[in-house]
Amino acid sequence: MRRAIAIAAARLMAEDGLTDYAAAKRKAARSLGAENGEGLPTNEEVQIELRAYQLIYQEDEQNDRLQALRQTALRAMQLLNEFQPRLTGAVLDGTAARYSPIHLQLVADSSKDVEIWLLTNQITFDTEPLLHQNPRGPEDRFVLDIDDTLVLVDVFSGQRRHGAAPSAAMSEVKTLLANSPTAEPQPMAPSDYGVV
Repeated sequence: MRRAIAIAAARLMAEDGLTDYAAAKRKAARSLGAENGEGLPTNEEVQIELRAYQLIYQEDEQNDRLQALRQTALRAMQLLNEFQPRLTGAVLDGTAARYSPIHLQLVADSSKDVEIWLLTNQITFDTEPLLHQNPRGPEDRFVLDIDDTLVLVDVFSGQRRHGAAPSAAMSEVKTLLANSPTAEPQPMAPSDYGVV
């Protein structure tokens, strides 16, 4: 049953665009009649099944999607360069599904510094509440729309640095793009990103 739930959750993430592992596992468990979500697979088990599903059913689409998302991530990182941006999440690890957002981590003395910078550069943004406040977690989250792609920007204070999740600096994202057949994007000016 555990593997069946992992496979169903992976399919939901790949096809329906669910990005939250916990929500995908709960929905998959309910669809399979699992009682009270007992015996749910780990995120890693779902990720293994997600990679397998994407390889079998979405290989070309997945490659194109990853390239486009990584190019957009690089442009966003170039835009936010002064805040030491790092790419994390599904776009980095290669499991980005349909409608997956790009996750970036920034470092600033305060999230207000990032907010002021965005306002000064006339970049449209929203804020998103963080579900769990953690002393080692981000201070704040901003939501940007870059190239019609949702970019979630978590701001860590100078003391917290970046989060514990695997992440990549701009040079590493460039390497990921250089190892693909798609050409590297050119940097864009702040005015190219949602000027009000």
